[in-house]
Amino acid sequence: MSAIEKFEVHVPDGVLADLDARLANVRWPADLANDDWSYGTNRDYLQSLVAYWRDGYDWRSREAAMNRLAHYRTTIDDVPIHFVHERGRGPNPMPLVLSHGWPWTFWDYRDVIGPLTDPAAHGGDPADAFDVIVPSLPGFVFSTPLTRTGIHAWSTADIWQTLMTDVLGYDRYAAGGGDWGGLVTGQLAHKFPERIIGIYVVGRGLPGLTTFSGERPWEPFMETIDRLAGDQRRMFIDWTKRFASHIAVHSLDPQTLAYAMHDSPVGLCAWLVERRRAWSDCHGNVEERFSKDELLDMTMLYWATESFPSALRYYAEAARFRWTPSVEGEERITVPVGYTAYAHDQPFPTPAGPLPTEPPIHFAMARDRGGHFAPAEEPQAFVDDLRTTFRSLR
Repeated sequence: MSAIEKFEVHVPDGVLADLDARLANVRWPADLANDDWSYGTNRDYLQSLVAYWRDGYDWRSREAAMNRLAHYRTTIDDVPIHFVHERGRGPNPMPLVLSHGWPWTFWDYRDVIGPLTDPAAHGGDPADAFDVIVPSLPGFVFSTPLTRTGIHAWSTADIWQTLMTDVLGYDRYAAGGGDWGGLVTGQLAHKFPERIIGIYVVGRGLPGLTTFSGERPWEPFMETIDRLAGDQRRMFIDWTKRFASHIAVHSLDPQTLAYAMHDSPVGLCAWLVERRRAWSDCHGNVEERFSKDELLDMTMLYWATESFPSALRYYAEAARFRWTPSVEGEERITVPVGYTAYAHDQPFPTPAGPLPTEPPIHFAMARDRGGHFAPAEEPQAFVDDLRTTFRSLR
């Protein structure tokens, strides 16, 4: 384990010049009868986004915005780890580690870090303050280069435990996240209950720690589909179509895909933006939720750090190194759990409002707006529900 070093987001000029040259020489494919994106990313939209990327997008100003946060790097178990660490302003800030997913980055938490660390400055109660730590998952953006295999959500939880306790010196802490970050958070609660005050996850119910542990990890929802019938089966199958293609190729052939996306910024952008459109609550117009600048921030963070290939392998490693319980034979979580079910992120309709709770479910809410990228789509709802989850646990 190495010392903590201050870190500044800075992409070399040569990387930006190379990017501009590649964007100037795109070989565009034909795109027939695809106005509704049913065949994948629509060419007309992508061309307009790339045109803005070349002529309107200002990476240096976006970089400056990122650097208004306090960035650090360290190395844990030979894995480089980038993290944001913002101290809370209040009488007794609670340490909170927030984990992102794919194709998220640490920057998806940009709008919630301020309200969580300094509630009074955002119309809240200083007693709700958190010390917020947002690491980049191993192999993602600035947590690179990743030079070893076997890094997945379960091993990331071990790294986060070391980061929070041995590196940053917190005895106990809270945890939250979505997508892969939800599984990392669930594993922290499962394996280190004596250290975890409680968890808050984007999704419905307890994190599915065994999601990728079946016989077909590239089709992790098949067992659920087999148990359903009628309208529920149809709705669930429709929901899984959003995720099926990328889970399969990321799990089975990540390196093959990596050659294309690592070489083509437009290909990378198409792959990422299609997910933002499909998974967010945008009604088919991705810019209802994410501006062009925000979509390009995400793409740039993967492109400039050359991290897309190692981020893909997070899926393959989960498939190869199946989750095993820390408590013999049990997928048990005993610490208090809070969660929010966002409308567009659910396979079945859920009436908005508080949901039933029973231990370990401590807080449960259904929101009628929002999708898979909750802290970026609905930051106020995310902050409100996270605060409520932990308020009585302080």
